[in-house]
Amino acid sequence: MLLHVRRFALHAAGRLATMAASMQDKTLYAMLGSTVLLALIFSGIAPYDRATWLLEVAPVLIAAPLLLWSYPRFPLTRLLYGVIAVHALVLILGGAYSYARVPPGFWVQEWFDLSRNPYDKLGHFIQGVTPALLAREILLRRRFVAYGKMLGFLAVCVALAFSAFYELIEWWVALMAGQGAEDFLGTQGDPWDTQSDMFMAFLGALLSITLLATTQDRQMAGLSRSNPAAV
Repeated sequence: MLLHVRRFALHAAGRLATMAASMQDKTLYAMLGSTVLLALIFSGIAPYDRATWLLEVAPVLIAAPLLLWSYPRFPLTRLLYGVIAVHALVLILGGAYSYARVPPGFWVQEWFDLSRNPYDKLGHFIQGVTPALLAREILLRRRFVAYGKMLGFLAVCVALAFSAFYELIEWWVALMAGQGAEDFLGTQGDPWDTQSDMFMAFLGALLSITLLATTQDRQMAGLSRSNPAAV
């Protein structure tokens, strides 16, 4: 009898801990979503150029509904939701000012005596981080790939493919808009802008799967315990 009571108590304690963690997660996600939404609204009040703003924030407008739709079926780790929120804020700030005119970029340009505003490189760095971690999480949780070197290789490849496709999008926009796409491209006269953009995405992908893999693995394990159907 005592053994059954103890098992019931342990089970109940586990359920309460899981519910508390779930509530904390939902609170965190609500805060992240609210921050991104407010930033998006304020950035759209008086952006430097309305067309450029719309092009730059388009990924946020596309990703947000997808994340809301997928959350009940396939919730991501806290780490990944946090990275996505940071990525969204980087895009929104770039859209508000246009990448070549973001004030913090001018500060960095002055500090390091650079020839151009480097804010767009931050955007491409995080453009490597997000797809790499997302690919790694999906490949593992859907059991497409097991742990090992191939996992990291494929995650980096996905990030580079995403970066290359984004450069194609920029090219297509430039062909359609002509000179009007200059703010969206943000090349600032750099003939190697495309190559350096992709290199920054590569660095972001490589560093993210190297430095954040352990945290992501731990959070994925927690997801599998609290919600086995979502794994």
